[in-house]
Amino acid sequence: MNENSMSCSEKQRKAIEKLKLEKSEEALWETVVAFCGESFLTSSGLPFCYTLKVGRNGEFTKELWIDRRENSKSLSWSSVVLAFKNALEKSGEIIPGPKSLGNIRGVSYIYPLLWRFGVISVPVSIVLKMRGC
Repeated sequence: MNENSMSCSEKQRKAIEKLKLEKSEEALWETVVAFCGESFLTSSGLPFCYTLKVGRNGEFTKELWIDRRENSKSLSWSSVVLAFKNALEKSGEIIPGPKSLGNIRGVSYIYPLLWRFGVISVPVSIVLKMRGC
């Protein structure tokens, strides 16, 4: 189940549509940028959000800063891309949990992003947790 009823801005909707069509790293990055600062829930229902920092060149650095507790932790873009590629290889399958995408640092945060972006399908029980039900 990969459809959700969370409200999206027009920018977010367009980014998701492009990602579904292209299934590219560039489209994934555009979607990550579009959802920066949004609230997410992990597969166990824990809230988090992420931010992106601006580099010297004025563009976002490719590192997600996860704000889960008092201290933020960074999530490398390479981890996000690896989980994304693994998810594409399992296209059409229900991904039962974060570890199903691989032993990737920060996968518990990447899993809900990929679900929200429409890249993966997850069990109904996890959908309910990631929706806060």
